[in-house]
Amino acid sequence: MKNINKLNDVLTYIKNAFVGKDEIIDLLGIGLIARENAFLLGPPGTAKSAIIRTLSECIENGKNFEYLLTRFTEPNEIFGPFDIRKLKEGELKTNTEGMLPEASMVFLDEIFNANSAILNSLLMALNEKLFRRGRETRKIPALMFVGASNVMPEDESLNALLDRFLIRVRSDYVNPDLLEEVLLAGRKLEKQTTTEKPLIQPETIINLQNQAKEIDLSPIRKQFVDLVHNLRNTGIKVSDRRAVKIQNLIAASAIMCNRTEAILSDLWVLKYIWDTEEQIEILAGIIDTIIEKDEKENAHPQAMFNKIPNAEELMKEVNLLTKKWNDAKLSFEEQNVIKDKLRYLQTRTSWIKNDEHKKHLSTEIESLWHKILQSV
Repeated sequence: MKNINKLNDVLTYIKNAFVGKDEIIDLLGIGLIARENAFLLGPPGTAKSAIIRTLSECIENGKNFEYLLTRFTEPNEIFGPFDIRKLKEGELKTNTEGMLPEASMVFLDEIFNANSAILNSLLMALNEKLFRRGRETRKIPALMFVGASNVMPEDESLNALLDRFLIRVRSDYVNPDLLEEVLLAGRKLEKQTTTEKPLIQPETIINLQNQAKEIDLSPIRKQFVDLVHNLRNTGIKVSDRRAVKIQNLIAASAIMCNRTEAILSDLWVLKYIWDTEEQIEILAGIIDTIIEKDEKENAHPQAMFNKIPNAEELMKEVNLLTKKWNDAKLSFEEQNVIKDKLRYLQTRTSWIKNDEHKKHLSTEIESLWHKILQSV
């Protein structure tokens, strides 16, 4: 219990520093416990690298490796150069000091710029936590790898790279209503020193990873199996290997809530296994419909976050979609995005408890659908 409290203290500190990023930060916590990698999709300036850097600073004696990949990035820039002294003696040995093979947290920005020269080594590092060059092989101590990109990969050869990141989450600009809080938190973060940060030892995280292996998943196994079949029928690829690894995420959610067994709401983590942006709304609709049936207490906050929708927030989103549809000359792709979001909001509306609010929302949504159908 003390171990998870230390990690939650770290995550709470980072949430206070980065307003509106709770979803990403909680998922990084899940990834650390599950020992699974995370991928962040979003534009520059959304605090991706700053969050990872702060998390790394909270790991006592931890080493952070951060690198922006380009199409010309060479293996030496990531894994380290050959040791010249050893090379003179006829031995090929890499000097990895300060490089990826010695880091406890690894952040690779613009991950899909990875070229063929580093791709195979990178795939092995991500999947097996091993660094291999020639006869040289060594274990990588990284607790977690985080990749980021502004766009999804277009080259099919890079799909294997995306597949190494089990957790996928969007990193967008925060809600404009929270901008003042963002500015204040940013100023506060600049004034703080490293000594003011809560710290957690790598050994503590490894201990949590071992505890996660003992979590009882039997209470939700049938629902999980049914859900995997459902997602496959929907067209969302969940291989047997991924299904096995997703269990680690479910167990991590239970650990973060100080439980020894999984409950239905722990399935919230499956909302973050999408392969395309179009699947984000589909997964959210399917998973939220399942976890809303969970009546048990002590659910993970992110599961509860989407369980009871806020009617006012939904109305803001509907009005925004209506304004976009009325004011802009939309491309075919932009029109489809609005339709997908509207379908998701329609699903969320059915969960509103207040009948008057639900009726008002439904009327506004139907009105927008009418405008959309008229334009076809």
